[in-house]
Amino acid sequence: MLKQRIITAIILLLLFLSALFMLPQPGWIGLVILVVMQGTSEWTRLANLSGRFAHAYWWITLAFVGAIVWFDADHTLAQHATLHMLVYAVSALLWLAIVPFWLWMGWQVRQLLPMALVGWAVLIPTGLAMIDLRENSPQLLLGIMVLVWVADSTAYFTGRKFGKHKLAPSISPGKTWEGVLGALVGVSVYVLVVWVLIDLSHLIMFIPMILLASWCWVGLAVIGDLFESAVKRQAGVKDSGALLPGHGGLLDRIDALTSTLPLAALALLLQRMA
Repeated sequence: MLKQRIITAIILLLLFLSALFMLPQPGWIGLVILVVMQGTSEWTRLANLSGRFAHAYWWITLAFVGAIVWFDADHTLAQHATLHMLVYAVSALLWLAIVPFWLWMGWQVRQLLPMALVGWAVLIPTGLAMIDLRENSPQLLLGIMVLVWVADSTAYFTGRKFGKHKLAPSISPGKTWEGVLGALVGVSVYVLVVWVLIDLSHLIMFIPMILLASWCWVGLAVIGDLFESAVKRQAGVKDSGALLPGHGGLLDRIDALTSTLPLAALALLLQRMA
């Protein structure tokens, strides 16, 4: 199982890097739309949407994404910023307020409309963030994603080796506090290595602030991971899908990115507007 996971991960990484650095922006946007729509297909399963409801949800999602892409192509940068700020604000509300309370209260939300709305709040800002961050800098998008992957990998291996204290046993019994600690250590090492490689020694006084921000991102990644686990448990499934051998569905791989990329894009947008 671990060997299959590693092989799939390597293939995905090579394909992702090729697309990230070689595709023109329209091609990248097309790829992101495919990612969002695959995520939508998997979300319909988790939300127990079936038949005509699932088909309608898929097409409405595509219409939303297409409308945003059309709006960006036909309007000014200032107008883009207003729309994108609204989309990211919805994501921030979801991940900073609604989902933590949802997990704490152990909600079982089975009504179709709330689950449909949550799916849009999860997937559409993530896709938009992948477009915005890549347009700003492919290296920036890659750096943020690698940070999340480092957190996920170090949490997984640390938890397997040292995990004793369950993080959220009713949601995801395999996750431990030791895994979270391993993730914090892993991203700290990652940040320091990147700091040295790009030679930011003249900004040494900002290291504590950047480390703190990276730890906050670990917290967001954990929330995204736990939330997908909670939704899967509610739906009675182990994986969101079977697209990726050894990994499950696409949402199983991007769960932590859905809670981190939109807030990173929001921070970048706020910095530009300041």
